Amino acid sequence: MQQSRSVEIGVGVFVLIGLLAVGYLTIRLGKLELLGDNYYALHARFTSVGGLKTGAYVELAGVPIGQVKAIRLDPERLVAEVDLKIHDGVELPDDSIAAIRTSGLIGDRYIEVSPGGSLDLLADGKFFTETQSAVDLTELVGKYVFGGVSTAAGGGKPAQAGEEPAEAKDPAGGGTGEPTGGGS
Repeated sequence: MQQSRSVEIGVGVFVLIGLLAVGYLTIRLGKLELLGDNYYALHARFTSVGGLKTGAYVELAGVPIGQVKAIRLDPERLVAEVDLKIHDGVELPDDSIAAIRTSGLIGDRYIEVSPGGSLDLLADGKFFTETQSAVDLTELVGKYVFGGVSTAAGGGKPAQAGEEPAEAKDPAGGGTGEPTGGGS
């Protein structure tokens, strides 16, 4: 009877340690916060957040400084509004730029912050004034393949959005893409 009692106590302690370990792993791997937030909130508006997900990292110089808390549509401006939570110890100038980037060729999206030079800091609840939306790789490839991106004219530079290719701007060029004029 005494031996059976000590076995039951041993099994109980073992189960308790196992439950504590599972709880610890759940909190650590699930990135849950147990004892309050050590973050402050910032917001950014993007014309497109293609592929960005809640929980994505916010990085500065390749170092994670926060996470994407929420993504929603701003019905007045018809743009995506992203809520970010940034670690308390990280102070960002108010002219910093928030850009959506991709890790690797087809990896996860994250937000990269490029600090500005202002002495004024972004306060809790403020918006980034400068943002860069996600680049859609399939759209870029489609433009290149089907002639939407001009690399022959303009010194090998692609045409900017909303800008005509260089050959279309030259009224004397006849649209051939050949250089005109110039003393020869």
